[in-house]
Amino acid sequence: MKILLTNDDGLNSEGLAVLLEKAGNIGEITVVAPLAEQSCKSHGIEVKKPFAVNKCTLPGAVRAYAVDSTPADCVRFAIEGLGESFDLVLSGINRGYNLGKDILYSGTVGACFEASAFGVKAVAVSTFPESPQVASAYLKQLYELFCERELLKIAEVFNINVPDSPKGILFTRQGGPYYRDRFTDLGDGTFIQRGYCAYESSNDLTYDTDAVMNGYISVTPLTTERTDLKAYETLK
Repeated sequence: MKILLTNDDGLNSEGLAVLLEKAGNIGEITVVAPLAEQSCKSHGIEVKKPFAVNKCTLPGAVRAYAVDSTPADCVRFAIEGLGESFDLVLSGINRGYNLGKDILYSGTVGACFEASAFGVKAVAVSTFPESPQVASAYLKQLYELFCERELLKIAEVFNINVPDSPKGILFTRQGGPYYRDRFTDLGDGTFIQRGYCAYESSNDLTYDTDAVMNGYISVTPLTTERTDLKAYETLK
């Protein structure tokens, strides 16, 4: 199996190293990751100016590149720039959850959506903010679940979030807001956004937000389809 590994925390992040170590047991790994952190860059790409791509060495990877652009551009470069084909894209392990409506901003998930646009299955992995190592102990169990249930035949993209000391694994759907931002005036004509947790429980473990906040690993199938099918049927 040929696997492309990327993230939004940067090439030298701890989460990428953890995922590289584990994924090396199931396939041939190519790493194409951002040179520096690209959190919250969503599905953005750079089309107006050139960006640097540097070949490097990472133990366990057959090839590795640092891309001075977004996670989505990393996937685009790997497939179109290198002319490579992949069986699977893995994005992460992100230090911090990607839950609910916040996946709209996630560079980790954005990379998976870009893979899906090229017809490649993709899985995003995020975990407890304090340490990507939290997810490491559960990756084998998750891999076995994907194999036993043949999940990649069911959906093109999966978003996984691993809490600290999980009670189990739940299949979930996208929940509501997890984080919001307040704008702080710095007094010199500039503003900075400072995040705060906006999570409100729905008491419904079918939502990824409630599942993770109640101690379960969430496995959420996602799609790039943006049509409001209910509205479409009404309009039709």
